[in-house]
Amino acid sequence: MKLDRLLAIVVLLINRGRVQAKDLADTFEVSIRTIYRDIDTLGQAGIPVVTYQGMSGGIGLAEGYRLDRNVLTDRDLASIVTALRSVSTSHTNVARELLMEKLSSIVPEAKNEDFQADTNRFIVDYSLWTHPEALQNKLQIIEQGLDQLRPVTFTYCSAEGAHTHRTVDPHTLVLKKHSWYLYAFCHARNEFRMFKLVRMQDVTLAEGHFERKPVNPQDKPWQQEWATPGNTVAMTMRFHARVRHIAEEWFGIENVIPDGQGYYISQVAFPEDSWLYGFILGFGADAEVLEPLHIRDEIRQIAEQIVQNYTAPSQT
Repeated sequence: MKLDRLLAIVVLLINRGRVQAKDLADTFEVSIRTIYRDIDTLGQAGIPVVTYQGMSGGIGLAEGYRLDRNVLTDRDLASIVTALRSVSTSHTNVARELLMEKLSSIVPEAKNEDFQADTNRFIVDYSLWTHPEALQNKLQIIEQGLDQLRPVTFTYCSAEGAHTHRTVDPHTLVLKKHSWYLYAFCHARNEFRMFKLVRMQDVTLAEGHFERKPVNPQDKPWQQEWATPGNTVAMTMRFHARVRHIAEEWFGIENVIPDGQGYYISQVAFPEDSWLYGFILGFGADAEVLEPLHIRDEIRQIAEQIVQNYTAPSQT
């Protein structure tokens, strides 16, 4: 609907400052001419849209313009409550619980039944199946560091099994593929790093305070670092039909191609480390690395060692 697009354009301009007309057209999948007509419509409605010329130009709003809070619909409030409830499944937060109560109280009593149905339409449960307490404690300590701008210290176990003591300035908590990560500025490495929470031990708040460095989470800087060509190795993998569904979950259904011989081929790229070897071996005999050859050799050597482990008599 045009009205929804107009409101969305205003929200984007408030949050991002200046935006190119082409970027707005791409976002809403309309022509640039349509975007300019929308801008004219907003101006006629009294919203102070400004067009800036030059290399750093674009479309923006007059400084200080804000939307009235009444612009939020009941469906908007339900979406916010659903998101807050989903985050709360991983760890409790009193302020978050109170915010959900406040938002729910805004809805008129006559619409409360529909509101509850909307908030229960789907549930995103981030909690672990077993022993969630350790993760909850880590998240709570890290959130304290985020709120108070205090460094966090911990012992970190790498994928290779090396233990190091780290002091970091926490900037962003990231939930990626069912696992929580901390994106933080590491004092020892003097750069931003990603730390997997399950690999962190003895997490505590450190003394002192830090100033946040410019990081835009919407740009997903951790994803950019991970996907840098120099950090990844391109592989061709073949999967048996038995694990096709698992391959599709990892790589996307469009990247799991039948080879005409009952198997499926995927072109994938991952950082090469012990995690990658374990990931490949997790498919058992239902997956094979076709290329590159050095990873085939590494997997074969690990598999041979596994055979030796189970061939030798157990120590009792």
